[in-house]
Amino acid sequence: MAKPPILTLTDITLSFGGNPVFDGLGMTVQESDRVCLVGRNGSGKSTLMKVIAGLIEPDQGNIFLRPGQKVGYMDQHPDLSNFETLGDYARSEIDIIDAYKVDIIAEGLKLNLDASPATASGGERRRSALVKIMAEEPELMLLDEPTNHLDIEAIQWLEDELRQTKKAFILISHDRAFLRNLTRATLWVDRGKVRQNPKGFEAFEDWRDKTYDEEDQQRHKLNRLIKSEARWAVEGISARRKRNQGRVRRLIDLKDERSGQIKRQGAAAMAFADSPKSGKLVVDVNNISKTFEDKNIVNDLSIKITRGERIALVGPNGVGKTTVLNILIGSLVPDTGTVKLGVNLLSAIFDQNRSALNPNQSLWESLTEDKDLGVSGKNDQIMVRGNPKHVVGYLKEFLFDENQARGPVSVLSGGEKARLLLSRIMARESNLLVMDEPTNDLDVETLDLLQEILDGYDGTVLLVSHDRDFLDRVATTTLAFEGNGKVVAYAGGWSDYQTQKKSQNAEIRQSKNSKKNSKKHNNQSNGAKQNINITYSQLDRLSKLPDLIERTEAEITKLEEFLSQENLFIDFPEKFQKATDGLIERHEILSNLESEWIELETLNKEA
Repeated sequence: MAKPPILTLTDITLSFGGNPVFDGLGMTVQESDRVCLVGRNGSGKSTLMKVIAGLIEPDQGNIFLRPGQKVGYMDQHPDLSNFETLGDYARSEIDIIDAYKVDIIAEGLKLNLDASPATASGGERRRSALVKIMAEEPELMLLDEPTNHLDIEAIQWLEDELRQTKKAFILISHDRAFLRNLTRATLWVDRGKVRQNPKGFEAFEDWRDKTYDEEDQQRHKLNRLIKSEARWAVEGISARRKRNQGRVRRLIDLKDERSGQIKRQGAAAMAFADSPKSGKLVVDVNNISKTFEDKNIVNDLSIKITRGERIALVGPNGVGKTTVLNILIGSLVPDTGTVKLGVNLLSAIFDQNRSALNPNQSLWESLTEDKDLGVSGKNDQIMVRGNPKHVVGYLKEFLFDENQARGPVSVLSGGEKARLLLSRIMARESNLLVMDEPTNDLDVETLDLLQEILDGYDGTVLLVSHDRDFLDRVATTTLAFEGNGKVVAYAGGWSDYQTQKKSQNAEIRQSKNSKKNSKKHNNQSNGAKQNINITYSQLDRLSKLPDLIERTEAEITKLEEFLSQENLFIDFPEKFQKATDGLIERHEILSNLESEWIELETLNKEA
């Protein structure tokens, strides 16, 4: 017999004084559901998450949580004011027997649990919330932008963990590859409606486009019908003195229907100005090296970047991508080697910290003030691609309304700040675009548009990003940071880099095996031993086993420490039994992992 849903929402309606955020929403969440929650920035995705979590009370409707089930919400802005460390917060609502999970998850997400909330960055605070909810393991996890501020390694670690979990989860994320790889159903928040599709994010864009096409067809039919009825109402029938009041009422109803339709929000009017071309050679890098505090950032890198290329810098957080980016544009001098910049370069910089935006300024002032040019923020107009435009009109092109124009930058969401910064750099001439983490907080439609305009950009792009899908769509060359100052150029985007890296590793293994087999052949008499092949999937599994073994050993150590507590069995017999069962289970898992490693390692050596 099928179990009832974990969560049921019935006829949920919510508004904040204007058009409804949701109206008549009904949905269920079953065990092991994997749902992506998508929609434009500001459409109400996070609000729906908070309604599901019970943090916002709807105007009407019912929310039923199956008894014994727990919903966990990952807050983008967690309150850490009462905690001395991020670890204290992450462990605050977890059973002591499961506290070891916090350490393991924090390691996977590269979070320092000893960091103080007072000095922690926004990304670290978010990661502490993510660690907390994953360690608690509620039956339903609500994950609001969990990939923000994670590097690709951490994103892939999180992806693997969520792929293996049996818990249900609902995801909000700008990372399309992450959503495609994990989700099996879609909730789309669109103009006060929550549309549902039993397919994952892979099918979203086709579904969205089909929905919009059907809307356009219905709107066209409605407009034709209104035009026909309006003509009848005006012309009437000459033989009659009284009009058919039923048809008049129908015309009124049709007009009400049309006025009640909420027009979908268009895409931001993003475009770059036509700018003078740079020289053919944009950046000429020869044997550069850079070290910070005995950490080798880059060693002996040489590359020529020509006009029109899109160069992506990829690697873990803290490896030095932004440092090398600053060297490439001449903002930082290398310890050794030379960097020669081309002629006629006009740079536009989109930095990950949005430092070009003053939180105390209004959006109006942010667009019109330019200290370098001695221009105040009081002007009514801004020069955009050589033409004057009213500030409010230009802001509307980037989906801001008139009320926001005089408001402070500080109240904007992450996606709105990204759009504002894009509006600034797109108003100016440029032929060298420097983008450090531009995809954070942008919705799917804006990401699609940004990719399109980068495709048509006449200049050169230097890009740092952890968004695998965006890298695949944009990059023509990938500079991969592979550790210890090794930076290697690969043709294409992220997937191309991964393919080439695997191919190189396979060639290295093949070369080693050829030498090994040749030596065996020379030492063997009367016939060579038949070669044993090992597949790529087996090699991939072999590479992951040491981490799995180490993780399981860490779990065993934590459980053994917990069980060593004095009087645990007497004071907390249920916890003692749970820990004992967990320890037996993990010893069995460890034994199986070690046996698998021995088998595959032997096979690899014999291959």
